[in-house]
Amino acid sequence: MSLKDWPSAGFPGTAVNPETLLPEVVDEDTCAQALELSHDAADHVFVLLARGLTAEAAEMAADARVADPQSIRLQVLDAEVLRATKHFDRAERVLKALIPAVADSSLEAWIHQQLGKVYFSNGNFDAAARSFATALEQRVAAGADASAIYSSTVSLQRALDLAERQ
Repeated sequence: MSLKDWPSAGFPGTAVNPETLLPEVVDEDTCAQALELSHDAADHVFVLLARGLTAEAAEMAADARVADPQSIRLQVLDAEVLRATKHFDRAERVLKALIPAVADSSLEAWIHQQLGKVYFSNGNFDAAARSFATALEQRVAAGADASAIYSSTVSLQRALDLAERQ
């Protein structure tokens, strides 16, 4: 799969690596320009994670959560930091705890997608596939944008492929 076929990661200049299912900065100039315009701490945390700067992302996320402790996006980014630091059980608990708060909203599919990434990173490809399938079903049912549906489709297929090899 060429770089142009990588799913969007949701921020300019980033995409989801179809092998690792993790976001990466793929166009540094576009990403840097978008960051200059953004006043959202979550965007900055996300890009730090996409650049592999986990410690810096964790610090910025902690600071941002002090200012906005109820932010679902920042809580998901906290789970992403936990996933990146291989604290898979804690990341799973954070995400599962968010599901009731976002039930029946467009955020629920996003939470399931993130939960799938936690399972995937931990090598639990069957559970990852189930989470990605749930995210895909919810996104299709809600008429989500094509890039979100494509991301779930690619993630589901990758998890199924790896589950089959086990």
